[in-house]
Amino acid sequence: MQAKIRKIAVFLDETHREMGQDIAPPTRRAAAVAVIENPFAGRFEADLEPLMAIGAEMGDLLGRRCVEALGIAPAQAESYGKAAMVGEAGELEHAAAILHPRLGAPLRAAVEKGAALVPSSKKMGGPGQPLDIPLGHKDAAYVRSHFDGMEVRLNDAPRANEIMVAVAVTDSGRPLPRVGGLTVDQVEGKDGLR
Repeated sequence: MQAKIRKIAVFLDETHREMGQDIAPPTRRAAAVAVIENPFAGRFEADLEPLMAIGAEMGDLLGRRCVEALGIAPAQAESYGKAAMVGEAGELEHAAAILHPRLGAPLRAAVEKGAALVPSSKKMGGPGQPLDIPLGHKDAAYVRSHFDGMEVRLNDAPRANEIMVAVAVTDSGRPLPRVGGLTVDQVEGKDGLR
């Protein structure tokens, strides 16, 4: 593994009741976060290839950790998302290099399929700051019940020379969705939209 990982944290969020209504089965979201050394902290580097390779590692590792935390078969995953926060000695492009060119394919393998784009966000920050991971249905972007997000934070990350990389996976949409749009049973998963 090329990534120098300081720590990994896994979060599981279950909603059993919302607005006085029972949610059965509960909606569940998992996030896996890796805090890694930023090899380019404090200096400009034109070639970000090492971070792109780390992105592929993170997509596989964190995607599998989320599926394991949910206790589901990969095909049962319904939505996904990715995010990264760069410490103050880095730059946003470092997060982009991890998230965009190569993280998606191994994440899709971890959740079996994934025809839709993986929603993403990136930011700069420091220890204890929240990182929002946007979520969308893995096979059909028009499934409004799965437009969501999951917040993660670690009290000691990212440090100035680190990057906090996060992936989230769900086995359901939001609790009590009722804003219309394509429903899960209507998903074709061919074009990433429907």
